[in-house]
Amino acid sequence: MFRDPTAGWLTPPSPLSLLVMLLLLSRVGALRPDELFPYGESWGDQLLPEGDDESSAAVKLAIPLRFYDAQFSSLYVGTNGIISTQDFPRETQYVDDDFPTDFPAIAPFLADIDTSHSRGRILYREDTSGAVLSLAARYVRTGFPLSGSSFTPTHAFLATWEHVGAYEEVSRGAAPSGELNTFQAVLASDESDTYALFLYPANGLQFFGTRPKESYNVQLQLPARVGFCRGEADDLKREALYFSLTNTEQSELSWTLELQALQDIKDPLFFPALSVRHGNQNQQRLYVFLQNHWGLLGKTLFLELHKNIHHGRCSQHAFCTDYNTGFCCHCQSRFYGNGKHCLPEGAPHRVNGKVSGRLRVGHIPVQFTDVDLHAYIVGNDGRAYTAISHVPQPAAQALLPVLPIGGLFGWLFALEKPGSENGFSLTGATFVHDVEVTFHPGEERVRITQTAEGLDPENYLSIKTNIEGQVPFIPANFTAHITPYKEFYHYRDSVVTSSSSRSFSLTSGSINQTWSYHIDQNITYQACRHAPRHLAIPATQQLTVDRAFALYSEDEGVLRFAVTNQIGPVEVDSAPVGVNPCYDGSHTCDTTARCHPGTGVDYTCECTPGFKVDRRSCVDVNECATGFHRCGPNSVCVNLVGSYRCECRSGYEFADDQHTCILIAPPPNPCLDGSHTCAPEGQARCIHHGGSSFSCACLPGFIGTGHQCSDVDECAENRCHEAAICYNTPGSFSCRCQPGYRGDGFHCTSGKVELTGASRGPKNSIPNNHMKCDDQGNFVPLQCHGSTGFCWCVDRNGHEVPGTQTPPGSTPPHCGPPPGEPPATKTSRMPTPGSIVVGIDYDCRERMVYWTDVAGRTISRASLEAGAEPETIITSGLISPEGLAIDHFRRTMYWTDSGLDKIERAGLDGSKRKVLFHTDLVNPRAITVDPIRGNLYWTDWNREAPKIETSSLDGENRRILINKDIGLPNGLTFDPFSKLLCWADAGTKKLECTLPDGTGRRVIQNHLNYPFSIVSYADHFYHTDWRRDGVISVNKDSGQFTDEFLPEQRSHLYGITAVYPYCPTGESIKVHHEASLDQRVERGCANCQHCVP
Repeated sequence: MFRDPTAGWLTPPSPLSLLVMLLLLSRVGALRPDELFPYGESWGDQLLPEGDDESSAAVKLAIPLRFYDAQFSSLYVGTNGIISTQDFPRETQYVDDDFPTDFPAIAPFLADIDTSHSRGRILYREDTSGAVLSLAARYVRTGFPLSGSSFTPTHAFLATWEHVGAYEEVSRGAAPSGELNTFQAVLASDESDTYALFLYPANGLQFFGTRPKESYNVQLQLPARVGFCRGEADDLKREALYFSLTNTEQSELSWTLELQALQDIKDPLFFPALSVRHGNQNQQRLYVFLQNHWGLLGKTLFLELHKNIHHGRCSQHAFCTDYNTGFCCHCQSRFYGNGKHCLPEGAPHRVNGKVSGRLRVGHIPVQFTDVDLHAYIVGNDGRAYTAISHVPQPAAQALLPVLPIGGLFGWLFALEKPGSENGFSLTGATFVHDVEVTFHPGEERVRITQTAEGLDPENYLSIKTNIEGQVPFIPANFTAHITPYKEFYHYRDSVVTSSSSRSFSLTSGSINQTWSYHIDQNITYQACRHAPRHLAIPATQQLTVDRAFALYSEDEGVLRFAVTNQIGPVEVDSAPVGVNPCYDGSHTCDTTARCHPGTGVDYTCECTPGFKVDRRSCVDVNECATGFHRCGPNSVCVNLVGSYRCECRSGYEFADDQHTCILIAPPPNPCLDGSHTCAPEGQARCIHHGGSSFSCACLPGFIGTGHQCSDVDECAENRCHEAAICYNTPGSFSCRCQPGYRGDGFHCTSGKVELTGASRGPKNSIPNNHMKCDDQGNFVPLQCHGSTGFCWCVDRNGHEVPGTQTPPGSTPPHCGPPPGEPPATKTSRMPTPGSIVVGIDYDCRERMVYWTDVAGRTISRASLEAGAEPETIITSGLISPEGLAIDHFRRTMYWTDSGLDKIERAGLDGSKRKVLFHTDLVNPRAITVDPIRGNLYWTDWNREAPKIETSSLDGENRRILINKDIGLPNGLTFDPFSKLLCWADAGTKKLECTLPDGTGRRVIQNHLNYPFSIVSYADHFYHTDWRRDGVISVNKDSGQFTDEFLPEQRSHLYGITAVYPYCPTGESIKVHHEASLDQRVERGCANCQHCVP
């Protein structure tokens, strides 16, 4: 129910209340098709157009719809089993993703549905007829006898999906699937409340998931999602409110099992709080009504979606209570502990730890460090088993009678009698256990200190044990026998004490010796001082140890203890009475079940939290798959036996509440914040090495330490022609031929004077017939010298624009559009029917575009000349070719194959093919090359260990460049001018750059959507985006989004490359380049183009 916070309440106030009725399919008493709300064109329904991704026009509502903390006057119905309060984005932006969506969503069956070719129909309307409103009121009042008892709807909105099918790829000669679904969503409203009803008739759901369109050849099916989402929050620091009843784990049965499992849950049941925040407002409650095998029972479950402000310090299975002086944590029903640590009642528990010792055994000194301790506790009958490995002899044999080492776990997890509590209920998982054992008659004394350090991610108790002192020597052929005993534990604030004496016997053959010892125990822990003392627990409790066992196996090197324990009130000796099996452990419940005592010796068994009934045993519940977990956005749920844990995704860390994952703040970077001591920016560059470490290097044209840089006087090095005049400038120089000579200053010949010049090399001395021009014969604004790499801007008459000269190796000047705007682009299309083009790159020497085709498993190329036909050059030995990179200098191409987990290279005609790498690759994707320096770079988006690697172009010197704080590095590009390696990450949503050696890493933009491929050109980055299905441009300097290109026919765009009007050069690349530049100029020059498949 979406309730108006100003209306009257039948239950405690809650500003964001949501009551949902799910009428679920079952074999007995299932919803019949004729029990759906009436629908059809005769009832005034409108029909949604046929198609794969259709949405209705806005349906204006007579009264506003209450949805979370807002109200809406319009609704939209979508093909894909979803209703929204706003028009839908393209299905590729949400249909294959999990909750939450970026927009408000009411989803009875969110999946990729297709009604093309008359495969079903989708109907919707607003209705005020008495028949419909009466039926809605009956359903609501039956499902919610308290909050909905007086509900009288005035309006209803109905959406019906009738016999709709899943989207299927068209296969020649294959008939469409006969699996069709029918379901209905009804939103019933009065002036203050809105109830949502999802109805699924018997046999109405014949498929439970759909295959994502972008799954290539992988047989992957995503279960449909059912739930609600408020959409993106206005405040970026606030998480979107949502609730999902299903998940997107790859399991055909997960959807049906999750909904079916809910039917078996007893009422009432308190679920753990989800990580959904809404400031400090009152708590939101979600009431779910379910139909089970016996019809409508009118029972409700509730989930508390908001955490108390202190809840982050409590266990995820606890609630927080505020008292006058502070707050305390208390474990929820069916869990026990001190509130900060809670474990399921009756479930098995495990303990891991280390044991160190410094002992004198008789007169023999023995020392050992950090040997392993493991304990296993059967929670429903009080048995505790302890094993300690690798204790050296004779200490292991001498410790046989020292039962308190393992006896601690007996007290900690003892079977509780009525009115009693075991140790863990008081101490939780942090305490100190001090024991002093004095042996008689020898008066040897040993001290044991056991420190509990909390629960590890697997919910195992972590403990350290230290043993020091003297123990009697026990020969290797003797065994120890300990008779059952009783101990009394005295409880005060934060302290438990116990003193006892008992005997033990040592036997070997016919020899039987009786010894004794005295034990003093002290257990200290941190109790919550704000809560009133638990008066129901007596000040003294009795621990009864029915069975005690100690054994050392020399062959295994393992010392073992076993005890069976009960904790209860102090007993007065009297005639024996019948004991309920739950109290003495003689019941037959499963080890993961809780025993509930009945009258006399009767009892029942109930699976502990985290387990469910499977015939006569209890099996683990996968909380991650069922959605009953509190892992929030930017986290991953990891299922454990009987529980689960949350892990933050890469780049995130837990906030103070230990549930919410927040972005890890980047460490300070002196190069970015200006705290470095390098020379001024125009003279040196700062190189960041992580943390506060950095180094400085002088820029070309300067010399010095990097902290101090002075200009190099190139004129003193006689770099100009003897008939030229040299002009030194800071960081550069220029040469001009003397009057009576012509040339570029580096080469001057006598003749007609032509005033040309060059900055730091023969820059703008290209004769007019060799200058670059466009197809219309106009000068291209950016001119670069082919053999030197100097670049500059020219006006429409071909004259240099003053102040635009750039030296080789730097980013060319921005010519043409105003600064901050991306350069103009020219779009052309090359048909590739039936292909999935993923990787693409450009050969600037021959003006050829190369691409990989995942569908055809080929690599092809085509010239940019008009009328050129594509040519396939690699046709075999490929499974999923993705990234592609062209080395225009060495005439070589490189590609990744994520199906074969390989990186290969070949000549541009497909010859001389060679595998460079075939190991330590999981999902290689993007690849790029630096032909100037001879380096190869590639990404591997292995979800377990994503990385960016590099090697030489021959495959030598392979090493990991980046493997920290990355998620899904889809796109990779190398900028030959700035010498930066940059990548777009669909996991961290960042665009980042680094120097070729991995230093100087910095974030350019940290709010990308879903980038796939990226390329650098001029002063912008361009990347394809799967959320926008377009090309997005990002300014290199400001990191701002500046423009986007959205094709008319929207679909996922993959690779992207830049078509340069010339080949990027360096000092080592001069071979044939100037000649090829001249040839291209004579043929006519093309402006920059961006090629996308």
